[in-house]
Parts: sequence; structure tokens; C-alpha cells
Amino acid sequence: MNRQAQAVVLLLLGGAVVRASLTDLHLRYVKEGLRPFLVAAGLLLVAAAVMTLYYELRPLLRRTPAGDEAQDGHDGHDGDDGHDGHGHHEPRVGWLLILPVLGLLLVAPPALGSYAAGQAGTAVTTRQQPSDYPPLPEGDPVRVAVLDYASRALFDRGTSIGDRRVQLTGFVTTGPDGRPLLARMVLSCCAADGRPVKLGLTGAAPDGLADDTWVEVTGRYSDRIARDPVNDAEIPYLDVESWRQVPVPRQQYE
Repeated sequence: MNRQAQAVVLLLLGGAVVRASLTDLHLRYVKEGLRPFLVAAGLLLVAAAVMTLYYELRPLLRRTPAGDEAQDGHDGHDGDDGHDGHGHHEPRVGWLLILPVLGLLLVAPPALGSYAAGQAGTAVTTRQQPSDYPPLPEGDPVRVAVLDYASRALFDRGTSIGDRRVQLTGFVTTGPDGRPLLARMVLSCCAADGRPVKLGLTGAAPDGLADDTWVEVTGRYSDRIARDPVNDAEIPYLDVESWRQVPVPRQQYE
């Protein structure tokens, strides 16, 4: 692959990064706070590609008709068959590098969901250091992140939750016993380090829903604990009073 072809691939890659950064698509790969860095990286790739194309095509743009005739007279033996001036073949297989770039431009992969949750152990473990939790904010029910509820339920055994009604949003994934779990993926940086937070559901738990269905559940703290077979970590439970199906949220990670 010559420099011009490399520049085209670089241009498409930079364009794909910029496109993902300027839409919600980037939220499937990285945390929202990294968006400015993605935009900057994409613009740098586009600038590098444009400069490469400019320097590669500049000699062609500067040729005069007389110079072209003279050059044709000297290089009449060269053919347009994929050879360079030394008779070497250019590796056309390098163009296959454009396929994943086109895939990123044309096909938007889904965010991590139930399959990833089933392959990884729950991210909240009692091996982590417990900490003091402030009282829950006002509201009935009070909206709580899945990670926040799981941490409070495990580290202080629900003391900071008490008998308050809480409302959580997550996707359904099937547990090892065939019962539904409520899960949410948490990221430290990007989707590559994403891990699930899992909650067991008792009471009026949603039933008969397909995996990756997003629901909003309302309930109270339950002292029931299960074990995640993937990493043997504790999975807290929520005693569900009601639930409803909701659209996929803009920000699917916590």
C-alpha cells in the first residue's frame, strides 16, 4: 500500500472517530468525559491524512504539459499494472485495512449488555474497602444508581438505605438459576474495561422479558444475598414492588 492509500485509510479512520465523537455513538465505547479527547484525536488523524495527500500529490499538480511529455518519453516502459519505478508489486492486500474502518462508519455495534454481564463477575465485591455512605437524597421513591445501591447493600448491609423506597434503571439478564437479574455495566475508562453490577430481584420482579430489555424497578432493600458463579462475589437483592419497561437510555454505562 502506497502513501496515498495509507492517507485515504487514515482519513476515513479520522472521519469515523470524529463522527462517533459528535454523536451519542461514542458513549458505546468510552465514558462521556473522554469526548473532547476523541474529537481532538479524530481531527489530528484527518489533518495528518490531508497533509500526507497534499505532499504526495503536489508533484503531480506542479507538472507542466511539456514536462509531462518528457516524463512520458523517459518512462514509457512503465505500465499501469501495480508496479512502481523499480518493478516491485505493491501489496494490494493492504487495502483490506479499510474494511474495519468502513464497518465503524456503516455499522454501529451495540453497547455492552447481557452477554458481557454473563461472562464477567459482578464488579462490587466485599474485598473492596467499605466506606461511610451519606443519607439518601430526598424523594419517594429516590432514584439510585445500580452501583450505588449494590455498594450500600453490601458494605453497610443496607443501613444507609433503611426502609426507603428506591428506583433503579438497568437491563435484564438471566441469572444462573434462570431468574432475571438487574444489571448495569460500569466503566473505568472505556468499554474494554467494562464490568457488570448485578442485582437479584425478589417480590414482584419482572418476568418473561428478553435479555437486554431495559426496565425501571421500584422497591426496598432486601437482606438476601446470592453468589456470582463467575467470581464467587456477593450479589445483593432488591425487593421489587413495581416495575415498567423503559427505552434504552442515552448513557447506558455507569
